[in-house]
Amino acid sequence: MTAGSAAGVWSAAPGQSGEWIAARIPHQGLMCLLAQVVAASPEGVTCTANSHRSADNPMRLDGQLGASCGIEYAAQAMALHGALMAEQRGAERSRMGFLVNVRAVSLHVARLDDVADDLTVAVLCETDNGDHCVYAFSVNASGRPLLEGRAMVMLSAPPINS
Repeated sequence: MTAGSAAGVWSAAPGQSGEWIAARIPHQGLMCLLAQVVAASPEGVTCTANSHRSADNPMRLDGQLGASCGIEYAAQAMALHGALMAEQRGAERSRMGFLVNVRAVSLHVARLDDVADDLTVAVLCETDNGDHCVYAFSVNASGRPLLEGRAMVMLSAPPINS
């Protein structure tokens, strides 16, 4: 892959829709929560989402979407970042990742379903050692922080024996 085409992965991402995102992450249908890519670089991804207001959001419980569900929004942005990193390397598919740890999570609201504005979901890859990545993440609405934290994603984890 040439340097120009690697740069093209990142420059092509902003403005892409939920369908484009769904083609790159394992989450499909209503479970693909992200609506659009705002920014993308080897360091991280920023997306918007409006599915938190949807009555058929599959993560709602008793009609409400708790703020901790924002971690799933961030995890999907991490999956998208991993897929774009794989595309940059010329890989046909990204490696499967598993969210194995979240820490230093601060919830600034109780619920997301009553947030009127679109969500801005930002992830920043702090460490990528080849078998796991550490991300800082935040979910905001109109500049107001809703939740933030750090997460570890294990890449290509061996299957769990049942």
